[in-house]
Amino acid sequence: MTLSEEEIERAAADLFSADENRRQIGLLTIRHPDMTLDDAYAVQAALVRRKLAAGRKVIGWKIGLTSKAMQSALNIDIPDSGVLLDDMAFDNGAAIPPGRFIQPRIEAEIAFVMKAPLAGENVTREDVIAATDYVAPSLEILDTRILRADPETGKTRKIGDTISDNAANAGIVLGEERHAIDACDLRWIGAIVSRNGEVEETGLGAGVLNDPVTGIVWLARRMAIYGQKIEPGQIILSGSFIRPVECPSGSRIHADFGPFGTVSCDFA
Repeated sequence: MTLSEEEIERAAADLFSADENRRQIGLLTIRHPDMTLDDAYAVQAALVRRKLAAGRKVIGWKIGLTSKAMQSALNIDIPDSGVLLDDMAFDNGAAIPPGRFIQPRIEAEIAFVMKAPLAGENVTREDVIAATDYVAPSLEILDTRILRADPETGKTRKIGDTISDNAANAGIVLGEERHAIDACDLRWIGAIVSRNGEVEETGLGAGVLNDPVTGIVWLARRMAIYGQKIEPGQIILSGSFIRPVECPSGSRIHADFGPFGTVSCDFA
């Protein structure tokens, strides 16, 4: 790590304030050019501690940057992860209040809901299947508390910015359908995602590391490095198989997963 404890806490405080006030801050990777992935996860952890101190509760985890296209865009070869908190959960079909987010976007994902703990650096695919209660269609709402690009230099966000900002996580909309994890081949579960009635994106579960289960294996092993584990009842967003869809005010989002179910939300 290259950041001091004071620098980590300052970055976390700035991100917490940005979220509270709906005002973006500058790129942390410009403030700290030598920021490492460990630094970024330390900032994320400090940010989450502030959220918990403010009364929030952890309800799960998200995995991001699982597709080759997104990894290539940020010049990395691994996913990232973030924390889901209770104020991020929205009902299927919910109207998202105006001003709730800064620059919201959505992604379509397969959500895993766990019935048993999952932990350790040797977690296997079989372990994930055994620990999963059910899988369901979902939307992840993304937001950024950090500018997407620096207005002076034109430099864009890097992986350190994204991880620090809780992996750009902002919300989750869980579909109502519930499926046993072995009821279908998750690689072939796909979605047609529409905004205001027009198809914006389509994709298949195979876009997530060739199999969404692989993402859960990666997450459990990564968490072991930091002494963390997946708990029973937690929701895990396994990663998007579409590109993010911009959601300005007035956007009506509908994701049709076929026999797997549907999930939707409206941005007022």
